[in-house]
Amino acid sequence: MNSLPPAIFLMGPTAAGKTDLALELVRHLPCDIISVDSAMIYRGMDIGTAKPSAAQLAAAPHRLIDILDPAQAYSAAQFRQDALREMGQVTQAGRIPLLVGGTLLYFRALQYGLSDLPAADETVRAQLEDELQRNGLAGLHARLAQVDPRAAARIHPHDTQRIQRALEVYDVGGVSLSDLVDAPQSSASEARLFPYRAVKIAVVPEDRVGLHHRIESRFKAMLAQGLVAEVERLRSRGDLHAGLPALRAVGYRQVWGYLHGEMGYDEMVERGIFATRQFAKRQLTWLRSTQGTLKFDISENISDKILKHLVTALI
Repeated sequence: MNSLPPAIFLMGPTAAGKTDLALELVRHLPCDIISVDSAMIYRGMDIGTAKPSAAQLAAAPHRLIDILDPAQAYSAAQFRQDALREMGQVTQAGRIPLLVGGTLLYFRALQYGLSDLPAADETVRAQLEDELQRNGLAGLHARLAQVDPRAAARIHPHDTQRIQRALEVYDVGGVSLSDLVDAPQSSASEARLFPYRAVKIAVVPEDRVGLHHRIESRFKAMLAQGLVAEVERLRSRGDLHAGLPALRAVGYRQVWGYLHGEMGYDEMVERGIFATRQFAKRQLTWLRSTQGTLKFDISENISDKILKHLVTALI
């Protein structure tokens, strides 16, 4: 495994400062950044995804940003294919892939693959749609909590697509999504699936209150920068709707509801902050259980600590 080329995973919850850290690492290491973010892939969704600025992208280009229209869906399997292609190009150029983001399922799919997940089953999907109409989304999430409590804890109760997919996996194969995803790989099979030596780093803030303040400040800053106008531009296209994966992203979902008269401005702000905090909580739960990952708390000299670790780990 040590003969494999290295790839750096920089993971962390929302609002943990991953982009700034990545830019600092690129200044000191021969790395090219590959985004691991299920919302930054969409064009026209810049403010609410905290997409790097034009100046930042000019200084350190990010791959797998702005690759899709918001009307399009994207899967972990598609990400894996795209990421491996980009990583191959980076490695061939004699540089190190630096994968940065908070979509932790993508990281998992990239390293371990998704080949063991059952294919989509149209009959089961139709049954789940019927179940959704009969029992509502809360009923589906409650059933998921019974058959796959780990998935239910990770998946937001309003995330229809992921709840249905997790139930579909269970209904088709009789094995939970969590058990399939967490199944151990042998070193040989892992090398075939992921031909890199992963150096995994996670920013895991220990000060939960501090992270909550950062989340609140960032969401309010996004609103000041024009998040409502950004969502209004998407809404005015006429071909997008709230059920699309792009518009279920945290922040966008709440602003979309506000623009449709489902809530007032103050309630939208409150819901947006709360949803982002819940999202960060789920990310932290996942990160704390991730094996083989060196975890760093947020501190003034976090970049120095990470660089010191990487200099040794990349040898």
